Amino acid sequence: MSEPYQTIIGLEVHVQLATESKLFCGCSTRFGAPPNTQTCPVCIGMPGTLPVMNRRAFELGLKAALALGCTTAKFTKWDRKNYYYPDLPKGYQISQFDLPMSQDGYLSIADPKGRIEPKRIGIIRAHLEEDAGKSMHDEQSGKADSRIDLNRCGVPLLEIVSQPDLRSPDEAKTYLTELKLLLNYLGVSDCNMQEGSLRVDANINLHIDTPKGKIATPIVEVKNMNSFRAVQRALVHEAGRQYELWKETGHKLGDAPKQTRGWDEAAQITRAQRSKEESSDYRYFPEPDLVPVTTTDEQVERVRRSLGELPAALRTRLEKTYDITHYDSDVLVNQGRELVDYYVRLADACGDGKAASNWVQQDVLRALNEQQIGIDGYPVSAEVLAELIEKVRSGKLTPSRGREVLAEMIGSGKPIDEAMAGMGIQEVDESELESLCRVLLETNPKVVAQVKEGKLKAVGALIGQAKKENPNVNPTRVREICLEMIQNP
Repeated sequence: MSEPYQTIIGLEVHVQLATESKLFCGCSTRFGAPPNTQTCPVCIGMPGTLPVMNRRAFELGLKAALALGCTTAKFTKWDRKNYYYPDLPKGYQISQFDLPMSQDGYLSIADPKGRIEPKRIGIIRAHLEEDAGKSMHDEQSGKADSRIDLNRCGVPLLEIVSQPDLRSPDEAKTYLTELKLLLNYLGVSDCNMQEGSLRVDANINLHIDTPKGKIATPIVEVKNMNSFRAVQRALVHEAGRQYELWKETGHKLGDAPKQTRGWDEAAQITRAQRSKEESSDYRYFPEPDLVPVTTTDEQVERVRRSLGELPAALRTRLEKTYDITHYDSDVLVNQGRELVDYYVRLADACGDGKAASNWVQQDVLRALNEQQIGIDGYPVSAEVLAELIEKVRSGKLTPSRGREVLAEMIGSGKPIDEAMAGMGIQEVDESELESLCRVLLETNPKVVAQVKEGKLKAVGALIGQAKKENPNVNPTRVREICLEMIQNP
């Protein structure tokens, strides 16, 4: 049953750029240092200090903007965003307001349920800014103390603001997953939400059809979401809350003020925090201590050439080249470029893209997860695995036997022949298998007669006898050969 309203969602994603130093000073951005040990007079706003822009941060921001199809600015400046909070020692944040480094882009996402073509989600802007510090609230002790860690002050962020084009919490999660994958492929951020490298604020309201026309509920910004699943759950809850509130207030919610709410993961609800600020509340003005940034066409093209093959294009290439489904290509691409490279070598070596995909998804990924290693630490090369797959495809090994051999190779590091010999497994060539099947048919005339009468399942008795004669035979191949010999004597 569809909901009696349309959900309108826009996301603001703050991504920490993969630089060694902060945006306007030389302090380290390393995660996990003791509180307030990665600070200097510049990032904590001591009087008389002057910021200097981190060129690497700007280049990474430009790289992400181009990958998102944004129009990049040849001239951009810095602005002061003024607000007062304990974790912002300067009393303002250096950001970009009216002249951002990029705008008007998009990100294509697949339909979460796989029913329609990919959808373009508009990107309003992607701009650089510095991070604030971190407030730590000690409410368990009963003192309700708050402490401030300023290590994050000045860490470079790229804020990516989407158009309100998302129409469901599922679409929001899909968008975030695709955006994270893109940023990982570009190498501009590790996107580790647990370390604060990627943070999401969601703006949501409802469009409700009424006899008097469409009513829009006030926009609510939801914060404090520490995973994509939390974003999804928070949006589901908030949509329901707004609709129920609209009904309770006699359908007069449209004139209520905008609001900022926080997601309570334990209670699975959003809680009111404050009224939502407008841009005028921040009293933006140009940053007087930083010169504007200019970029040339040559610089932009140099960065564009460095993008490489992006996830969407990579999926398409895998599907066309190796005849695999979109689901298969999506699973492979989501594992990262290194695993895709392994798959490509495997598919090229064995000549069967679908079989290669199945073995990677079912066996290689399982081993990587169990051993907690990356594909660079996987002990079986793509070329050797292709040789094993070929033995299974040709009927020399059953699929189950092949997987047993692979497990032995992973555990012992032995090549295929040594692993098989150690396990007592021998290959059965086609001529040997045909001879065995011929003997079975000669000694089982009743089975032959039943098959000729159309009772094809009767051949199962021959497969059992073949396994007793030689445990290494491939049951599927035995069945195929026996049926062929009976039907075409």
